[in-house]
Amino acid sequence: MHESTPARRPRVIVIGASAAGLFAAAAFAPAADVTVVERDTLPAGPEARKGVPQAHHAHLLWGGGVLACEELLPGLLDEAVEQGARLVGVMGDMVSMAPNAVWFRRFRTPHRVLVCSLPLLHHVLRTHVLRAGAITLREGVTVKSLKGTAAAVTGVVLDTDGTEESLDADLVVDASGRGTRVTTWLARLGLPDVEERVVDAGVTYASRYYRALGTSAETGFPLVNVQANPERPPGRGGIIVPVEGGRWLVTLSGTRGGEPTSDPDDFLEFAHRLGDPVIGDLLKGAEPLGPVRISHSTANRRRYFEKLPDWPEGLVVVGDAVGSFNPVYGHGMAVAAKCAREIIAVLKSTGVRTPGIARRLQRAVAQPVGDAWDLAIGQDARYPGASDTELNAVERLLARYVDLCVRTGARNPRALHALLDVMSLEKRPTRLFSLDMLWPMLFGRKLPFQPTAPLTSAELDSTLR
Repeated sequence: MHESTPARRPRVIVIGASAAGLFAAAAFAPAADVTVVERDTLPAGPEARKGVPQAHHAHLLWGGGVLACEELLPGLLDEAVEQGARLVGVMGDMVSMAPNAVWFRRFRTPHRVLVCSLPLLHHVLRTHVLRAGAITLREGVTVKSLKGTAAAVTGVVLDTDGTEESLDADLVVDASGRGTRVTTWLARLGLPDVEERVVDAGVTYASRYYRALGTSAETGFPLVNVQANPERPPGRGGIIVPVEGGRWLVTLSGTRGGEPTSDPDDFLEFAHRLGDPVIGDLLKGAEPLGPVRISHSTANRRRYFEKLPDWPEGLVVVGDAVGSFNPVYGHGMAVAAKCAREIIAVLKSTGVRTPGIARRLQRAVAQPVGDAWDLAIGQDARYPGASDTELNAVERLLARYVDLCVRTGARNPRALHALLDVMSLEKRPTRLFSLDMLWPMLFGRKLPFQPTAPLTSAELDSTLR
């Protein structure tokens, strides 16, 4: 009598150890043998690396990402907090001016953001995902091309220090980010061009670390955020993010004609030229802890893979490779986590080898990408020269309506809750048309607009030496 041979587990190859790649690897790991291939050599600790251009700039993990992390990777957020991250209440622990120059009142809501440097968050995520040993990581490996045909992708061709290698897979997941070559690879397989839209407000980022003033590092100093106003181009914005190590990470941004520079003297002057000088005022006399870092990689880019009439078996594209956003909105990592949650939802009812699963997965991840995209371009497309395609009538109407939602939420806690459900990517944009928003907007009591940055006396005192 012959013993039956156990069926081989499906093999999944994930291209890129980005946040999107690590989240996707964790989502597939219970159902398949997962190999992550990464062209960089990854740092051992919370350090910036070349493949993450935003590593030197401010970043927030918004509520939708927080909730997805708690579901996908229990304990991850606790580990981040143990290493210096903070879970911050929105808007209670924030001082924020909206793009329409309205200060939000600091109403307490259940919404939270995770606050720390991006290298720390990536380090904690990478350590957590790879610790169990269920996922194989190969570093210093470049993907040259996809194997297969227009009908089915069957693996990848790798290049390791000039040595070519073929690697088979039941499913290839491209999580290689903004610089993905997947459209070129698809064209080589004979697939048609992928519809693409770019909205580029020409934003430049300049960031610098400072030593936290006074006792502010011990007292939970709030985030201070002055958002750019698209109605008054060039748009200039800035944010102070208190991060681990008793530091403030300060990021300033400006659109075409109003860009910050790497000049340290210009950095403080620029901070005073925002819609409100509060950031510049707080930085007076603060001790810088490094150089000013510049980034121009800020365009919003959406690739509509889900619209191709024919999609190959064996391929899924996730994260920034599908939709990348102006980092000022902080939505990239939350979208990556939510894409992984969509993957898990699909895998609950089907297997990795099931015919048609690649198209199902591609359509599923398009939803969280699309929701964040609509929010981003509603602001950035209003800047001169941002896009060859103007906002359509529906998009213009939605942008005006969102402004009304902001003006209402800034003065009414019920409306703010509904607004943050959407802005935090916790609920779909249709939430803005619920009674929780419409009633306060049309009939509800609204407090007067907050005239100045709502920092408390205790918070200001904590910045004194």
